[in-house]
Amino acid sequence: MKILCVSDQIDPLVYSAAIKERFAGIGLVLCAGDLPLDYLDFIVSSLSKPLLFVFGNHHVAEMRYFQGTQLWSGEDEMFRGSGAIHAGSTIKIEEGLIIAGLGGSMRYNRGENQFTNFGMYCEIIKLIPRLLWNRAVHGRYVDILLTHAPPEGIHDQQDKCHKGFRAFLWFMRAFKPRYLVHGHIHLYDQSDVRVTSYRQTLVINAYSHHVIDTESTGRDAVC
Repeated sequence: MKILCVSDQIDPLVYSAAIKERFAGIGLVLCAGDLPLDYLDFIVSSLSKPLLFVFGNHHVAEMRYFQGTQLWSGEDEMFRGSGAIHAGSTIKIEEGLIIAGLGGSMRYNRGENQFTNFGMYCEIIKLIPRLLWNRAVHGRYVDILLTHAPPEGIHDQQDKCHKGFRAFLWFMRAFKPRYLVHGHIHLYDQSDVRVTSYRQTLVINAYSHHVIDTESTGRDAVC
């Protein structure tokens, strides 16, 4: 299956009348944050495929619709006007894949959806009962960890805002996701590193757009 990953930038190759032809083989869409919900709605409406997303540290005004008590009826927490499914601090199963979501960035100015490393560990702890249940029932904890920020030391930067979470390194060691898909780190050069292997996980920067081919020999393909 091919997975379209997006984050941080409205990509003219995606936000295009040719999106159906260009991404005809896509079976699932993942958004790693910092994109407006109407852009996600355009992708869902155009491709008619499930789209899971987490919030980043920008475009967070709609977060209140996904926190606390579910406001709308339905099987998933959906914001009225958008077909995108919020996966932040929860676990979803879509297209046979187990996907855990952890949004937000490192705390740098006490803004909304920012965490310390300890705070992110706490978010992970909340997921552990479901992860253990997945292992017992499905034979694996999780397939994809969808985050906004990167792991510490992988694709991150030295400034406080763009520093990665050490907690994600522990998550990968403990729960062995096949992929960690993140955003937050902008790529401006073809030589910038987008994909890095860590233990049993491919860490992928979804900036702008990136396509994962889960059936490819090398476990990852760029389109």
